[in-house]
Amino acid sequence: MGDEVLVRRDGGVGRIVLDRPRALNSLTHGMVLDVRAALDAWAGDDAVRVVVLTGAGERGLCAGGDIRMFHDDAKLGGAGTRAFLRDEYRLNELISRYPKPYVAVMDGITMGGGVGVSAHGSVRIVTERSVVALPETRIGLVPDVGGSRLLSRAPGELGTHLGLSAASMTPGDALLCGFADHFVPSAKLPELLADLDGPLPVAEVVARYAEPAPAAPLAEQRGWIDACYAADSVEEIVARLVASGVPEAKQAAEELAERSPTMLKVTLSALRRARSHGSLAESLVQEYRVSCAAVAHHDLVEGIRAQVVDKDRNPRWSPGTLAEVDERAVAAFFEPPAEGDLRLA
Repeated sequence: MGDEVLVRRDGGVGRIVLDRPRALNSLTHGMVLDVRAALDAWAGDDAVRVVVLTGAGERGLCAGGDIRMFHDDAKLGGAGTRAFLRDEYRLNELISRYPKPYVAVMDGITMGGGVGVSAHGSVRIVTERSVVALPETRIGLVPDVGGSRLLSRAPGELGTHLGLSAASMTPGDALLCGFADHFVPSAKLPELLADLDGPLPVAEVVARYAEPAPAAPLAEQRGWIDACYAADSVEEIVARLVASGVPEAKQAAEELAERSPTMLKVTLSALRRARSHGSLAESLVQEYRVSCAAVAHHDLVEGIRAQVVDKDRNPRWSPGTLAEVDERAVAAFFEPPAEGDLRLA
């Protein structure tokens, strides 16, 4: 194991701690492989009854993948990023079918790849500090790590709104949208995690500490969100947002105007296609195709440059407008990559 993932056993509890707090526990390839190795080892170990995932530090579980690595590697051809994505998506799929209770503590910031290692688990906990998001369109990417499936299964058009705008979810929103199962105040987490090594089943332990779900702001916005995002094109979605007369809708339109036009169109297509998928694995295969194409696209490097490297917040997308995005170019994102599709167990 490397030094960025802490793995230990406390009695019958296998504990995994993402330990890169200065980078908000952003995932490196080595961290993905270390988490996978621990899960593989414990799957057949009868001494381990439950697995718990947490993040080191006070800020959150995980802010996503190491996008500076994406930026640097994409400029060199993207082979390292594609290898990272293959192993990351395989880990996401394993978590979704893990044979033992997998308790993910989504305390604090849980975004991108952090969602991938938590929201597919069997026991997903949010706290009053949780901020959950798939913010990929901010950096010229598309929602991945199984996010397209999660978003496509959210009520109404909430997932379309979240996927396109990269908006964050409150703990109540995360519960409403199917990204989490239980709300537990952060002050109760130490006692809850300690009790998981006791005689009670995991479900009973969590139930002892869970509290009623807090309000979900997105629930109050369903009217304009469902009406506007039901459109079949990004152009029509934006037009409906602008014409709605709702201040929050106008703000959403302004946010979409800042995103990569290409990635907005690819994201909408990905979410619509994911609605017909019968499994997470099917969505991950699609996401691998799309992500590999995104790694080779101008907007990924440019988006990360603007948001993280130079921090000028002024990405120069290419093409620069929705009208300039060729639908054939969008369709090409869904073709298998040259080295072949993602292979899952």
